[in-house]
Amino acid sequence: MADESKAIPILSPAISWYQRTTRKLYDWVLHWAETPYGVPALALITFAEASFFPIPPDVLLIALAISIPKRSFRYALVCSITSVFGGLLGYLIGYALFESVGRPILEFYGYMDKFLWLKLKYDEVGAWLLAMAGFTPIPYKVFTITSGVMKMNLVLFTVVSLISRSARFFLVGALIYFFGPPVKRFIDRYFNLLSVVFVVLLIGGFVVLKWLL
Repeated sequence: MADESKAIPILSPAISWYQRTTRKLYDWVLHWAETPYGVPALALITFAEASFFPIPPDVLLIALAISIPKRSFRYALVCSITSVFGGLLGYLIGYALFESVGRPILEFYGYMDKFLWLKLKYDEVGAWLLAMAGFTPIPYKVFTITSGVMKMNLVLFTVVSLISRSARFFLVGALIYFFGPPVKRFIDRYFNLLSVVFVVLLIGGFVVLKWLL
């Protein structure tokens, strides 16, 4: 495997830790992809990520889909369904358990400032913000909890979540289904670089939102 570290001569300890953690998770899922535990792990992580877990499910989805490309759409469906249910848990946390559960979650990840900013925008463009978070690397949990706090219409919340999350996961599934082996080689070769790009997109997503709104 080529070492792309020359392209990033200096990495912060936080990014280096993130790379090691995601690499271990990626390798772990690949190891279990053809066992009965792969899909349950995918469902559990996807459910949890929508409300409190820090690691995005895309790593698991890609790993499983690459190992068995013909099942890519099945894995995408698992992600879509469990993510919506996880989002409903996030909604419940924001709606009924914000002070005891929601606030500690947001404070733990350093998202309280983003939450306070979102509250000011939610009455006007809440559904669009939720849709953007569901499709992009922006932390979905911040928006599911905020939706509950702001008491967004539950049917609207569910529909927007289902459409945006399905679009995201089925796009990943389709790429793996049609370009599986090349994608695997690309990820293996540039994994560290891709993990840094993901962090940049994560931060940039909130910057873009603030600029647009």
